[in-house]
Amino acid sequence: MKNKIINIVGTLTLAFFTFSCQNLDRPELGDFPKDATAPGGPLKFFVAFDGTSNNVLMNAVDSVKAKFPSDNPLASIDGISGKAVQGAQYKYIKYSSANDFAQTAGSFTVSVWTKKSLMKTDHIFSMPAASGYHWSGGSMFLLTEGSVSTPILKFFVKDKTGEKWFEWVGGNSPLGIFDGQWHHLAFVYDGSTSTMTLYIDGQPHAFKSVWNNHGNVVLESSKITGLKIGAGPQEFTPEQIASGADDWLKNSWTGGIDQFRMYSTALTPAEVQALFIKKK
Repeated sequence: MKNKIINIVGTLTLAFFTFSCQNLDRPELGDFPKDATAPGGPLKFFVAFDGTSNNVLMNAVDSVKAKFPSDNPLASIDGISGKAVQGAQYKYIKYSSANDFAQTAGSFTVSVWTKKSLMKTDHIFSMPAASGYHWSGGSMFLLTEGSVSTPILKFFVKDKTGEKWFEWVGGNSPLGIFDGQWHHLAFVYDGSTSTMTLYIDGQPHAFKSVWNNHGNVVLESSKITGLKIGAGPQEFTPEQIASGADDWLKNSWTGGIDQFRMYSTALTPAEVQALFIKKK
């Protein structure tokens, strides 16, 4: 009887650890692009979109912790390096989280390749938040608007102590980024200086946006409900979609997206330039 009890306990223990260690977002594993940076390093989330599987979820898997999206309705296109995805109205790639980015990003970098020629107000990515957390419905998002000749970039952050719009508008417009060609964008926030630097094709924009004396961001991970690639933090209702609605907090990105990366550190100018040069 004693040996039976020991065997039962051992079986239950093994089953518990097997179940608890699985990433429940993922389908059956297979070949997908992997990055050299190991889990636990500064690269917290990375999607190359290079998969060629019939399983569209596998084609948008995060290479850091093998986090699969719950939905990927975007078409695959030729990217800056390998494959990319083509954004579309009312469609986006949905993840349960950006791994542990929110818990570790005192300073941070968001890096992405984009390709766009038709200008409208929409979002490259967003981290939506729980109802009532903020009027925008999000904790972090990257908004584009303006026109092809005078594009506007606005990077929004809401953390435990405040909120900030990092903006490149008017005389600081990031000219030329929506000319129908692939361009590399990197948004680097340095908590030691409370400054965000925008890099375009490996070069820093002259204007730096400052969050006065804020220091490190403290994102509230318990309030963040997921990660969207290609859409704003709020959701369209079926009725709004049927009517062809347009809403600046909900709109989807309609250009190309490739090599999406989130780091929990402020990359150096040389590191950003290397991403551009190596088409990463």
